Amino acid sequence: MASISLKHVSLGFPIYGASATSFKKTLAASVTGGRVGRDTGVTVVQALSDINLELKAGDRLGILGHNGAGKSTLLRLLAGVYDPTSGEYERSGTVASLIDPSMGIERDATGIENIMLRGLTMGMSRREIDGITAEVCEFSGLGDYVQMPVRTYSTGMMMRLAFAICTSMHADILLMDEWLSVGDAEFGAKAEERMRSMVAKSGILVLASHSPELIAKECNRVIRLSHGSIVEA
Repeated sequence: MASISLKHVSLGFPIYGASATSFKKTLAASVTGGRVGRDTGVTVVQALSDINLELKAGDRLGILGHNGAGKSTLLRLLAGVYDPTSGEYERSGTVASLIDPSMGIERDATGIENIMLRGLTMGMSRREIDGITAEVCEFSGLGDYVQMPVRTYSTGMMMRLAFAICTSMHADILLMDEWLSVGDAEFGAKAEERMRSMVAKSGILVLASHSPELIAKECNRVIRLSHGSIVEA
């Protein structure tokens, strides 16, 4: 059963060698949206502060907030990219992350090799990867290009490959940073249909967006972040 639990979770990024001048503190805060302190003599950007959140199967959580509010940082923490610096985080269920589909794509590797590499990082076995490879190739529509290095791809071709890989496995928890629009009109229609299917099958959806209308349409719960803290829930 899919579940997510965050209890008093905070996340800070130490900036070693940074000056503590008011100008640099102000600049860092404006860029990151977090808070900056030097309680231990090291400048720390406090990206998330005292986050409490409980999600269960059936929850569709929307995250709203200004640029730099901590939306993407919270998604990355839920995905396991970051570990909290304090508090407790527990998660049950497999995770699919559409935060940045192209993240982890190796440009010098072929399309086929990237399917293998991404599948391994997603925790799939070799047998499972072999089982999805043909379908990923077909869905991406890249033809013989799957045998060529990704550095020979256009940006659109790379995104099609990345999206096909990321959406090739069932996940109990689906993390999304905005609603993706991928490729030309024909591929975009296929991608939209596949995303709808993934959302319907997922136990938990967490969707960060700047659009209250999108959140209202897709989600049954909403939180609002400001400077790394939940200000509305």
